[in-house]
Amino acid sequence: MDELDKKILERLQQNGRISFSQLARELHLSPPRIAERIRRLQDSGIIERFTAYVHPEKVNRKLLIIIQVGDLKVPCREFEKKIKEESAILECHRVTGSNSYFMKAAVRSMKELEQLVDKFIPISRVYTSVVLSSPVTYRIMLPLEDDVENDQTF
Repeated sequence: MDELDKKILERLQQNGRISFSQLARELHLSPPRIAERIRRLQDSGIIERFTAYVHPEKVNRKLLIIIQVGDLKVPCREFEKKIKEESAILECHRVTGSNSYFMKAAVRSMKELEQLVDKFIPISRVYTSVVLSSPVTYRIMLPLEDDVENDQTF
């Protein structure tokens, strides 16, 4: 990965819908060369997918919740299967420490939060926190300088 790949990653994270031709103009390359570099970034797994960010409040999910889960009474895989079936769960991370999982959920109301929590109480210890504000909702991620110099990905 070189500096050009980093610039491509940065621009795609700023605007995933930027056209190859616009990106080529900005980076002084041909569109086929940009397409090839993006394909390599995808093939190597650096670019995982292209997606749209939907603002939870705009789709009537007014409460953003952080849920900490510990003391599982079922195997982890069984818990993870249940989580994957729950549409209110936006993210789920298995973690070290006193809790087994941290999850982010978006729900319409406190009643819906209560119903969500009630699903997990029989199988785990559950702690919830309502998000008051989010000073950082997304951050562009690029390789660190020493990673770029030492990376043999390409």
